[in-house]
Amino acid sequence: MVVDTSILVDSLTGPRRSYPLLWRLLDRGHKLYIPTVVLYEWRRGPRTKPEIAIQEVLFPSESAILFGVHEAVIAARLYQQVARSRGREMDLAIAACAIAREIPLWTLNRGDFKDIPGLALASLD
Repeated sequence: MVVDTSILVDSLTGPRRSYPLLWRLLDRGHKLYIPTVVLYEWRRGPRTKPEIAIQEVLFPSESAILFGVHEAVIAARLYQQVARSRGREMDLAIAACAIAREIPLWTLNRGDFKDIPGLALASLD
C-alpha cells in the first residue's frame, strides 16, 4: 500500500492512534510505501527529531517511491479530470504514485481521494 501523509502524522505524532495498526501491518509482512511527495509533506511539518527517527526506521527516505515523469503525467491528467482540482495538487500527486504502481492508497482522509478515477483506497476497517 501507498501510505498517505495523514497516516504518518496519525501514527508517529501526538497520541499515535494509527501506530498499532501500522505496526501490525508491517509485522504481518505488508509492503507499505511512502512516495517522495509524502516525505516532503511529512518533513515540512513541525517534526521532532524522535518523529523523524522513527519514520526513518519504518520508512527510510532513500526507499521512498519517486514522483517521476510517469506519475507527473498521471497527476496532470487527474488534475484535468476531477472537480475542484485547484488546491489538491499534493493529493493528486500522491494518488498518481499509487495509480502508477496499481496499489491501493491508505489514508485517513478518504473524502479527499474518493473521486479520483483509477485510485483504489485501502480498506482496513
